[in-house]
Amino acid sequence: MSEPSDLPIRRNTVLLAAALAANSAMLQLSAAVASLTLVLVVDVRGLLGLGPAIVLACGALAALPAGRAMDRVGRIPVLATGYVVGAAGCGLAAVGSATEFAPAVLGGLVGVGAASGMALLARTAAGDMYPPERRARGIALVLFGAVFGAILGPAVFSPLLAGQDLDGDALAPLWLAAGGFMLVGLVLVVSVRPDPRRIAILLAADRGEEDGPAAPLGELLRRPGVIPAMVAAQASFAVMVSVMTLTGAVVVDHHHHAGHNVFPIIGAHVVGMYALVIVVGDLIDRIGRRPSLAGGLLVMAVSVVSLAWIESVPATAVALFGLGLGWNLSFVAATAQLADSTRPAERGKLLGFNDLLSGMTGATLALAGGLALTELGVVALAVGATALVVAPALWVLRATARAASPAPTTR
Repeated sequence: MSEPSDLPIRRNTVLLAAALAANSAMLQLSAAVASLTLVLVVDVRGLLGLGPAIVLACGALAALPAGRAMDRVGRIPVLATGYVVGAAGCGLAAVGSATEFAPAVLGGLVGVGAASGMALLARTAAGDMYPPERRARGIALVLFGAVFGAILGPAVFSPLLAGQDLDGDALAPLWLAAGGFMLVGLVLVVSVRPDPRRIAILLAADRGEEDGPAAPLGELLRRPGVIPAMVAAQASFAVMVSVMTLTGAVVVDHHHHAGHNVFPIIGAHVVGMYALVIVVGDLIDRIGRRPSLAGGLLVMAVSVVSLAWIESVPATAVALFGLGLGWNLSFVAATAQLADSTRPAERGKLLGFNDLLSGMTGATLALAGGLALTELGVVALAVGATALVVAPALWVLRATARAASPAPTTR
């Protein structure tokens, strides 16, 4: 089934993808230096995972109310609010870095985290604009924009940091540049018309479906396929973001590489997350949601376990590329499954609840991973992360096998 020709779905897809490119560039900086920024200001090395944990926790806490608001007022007002909050958060982080004022840095990281939680819900808008048989590809097309953020981030941030010591004066211009990216994203988001929620209602009506009142969250969780999708989404997102946000500490601190090397590594990770997303979206639509959930988690397992023995910048970049690719496969499949299981009036709420759980799990893992990295080293971080993606992958595969087995007959 194709979308009605009078709906600007392609235009909206391009605009949302471009906005995610701006958000992706900002998040690369957050992933690379959030932990270092906070540690430099408070001067407590044991808090290495606290900066990422704040960003992830605030993103998680913002996701559920943002998702509910999307179902009430539309997708675009909420997304636009996220970009405004993100720009303000980057400005606060810049001021706090330059003045070594810890409350400003903390406030900035809160804003950056809340913005990331709201911006990631662009997946809801993407799922709105495409029918179920093409939904994974539609989500992938919007997410594909983030790969350009992987190019923009290193192109802007690396020259600003090259040859400088990692101190507050060096970090402040980076945060200001990240705020500029968020303002560009704001302009792109407010250009999306009509609101994707309206498009979803029109597409549903075209298929003869009614957008009735939203079901309670408990009922949504009992629908077929929702729990496996959420388990895979939580595992893939939490492990991905916790490992990604600690990579700067691994590369710069534990392996004694120059500070600017963290940006090509994070760039390779973001390329892995998004560069092949269109191919991945088509693959998910062909082979099904559950095989994709498990396959992505297993790719992540191979990538994170390799961090136990590799040390060079190129090898770390390859490992982080694989981590991003595995997340891509699993997380897009989970998003498509959750979108398939909901009507337009329910979609934001379920995806927001999923992101709340995923982000809180990621924040916990980032904090615990920072402590493990400080006290036990890289091997403990790698082995622990591997176990956390292998276990749900095996559970999803087992559940899929049970669902595919014919029911026993009685004579």
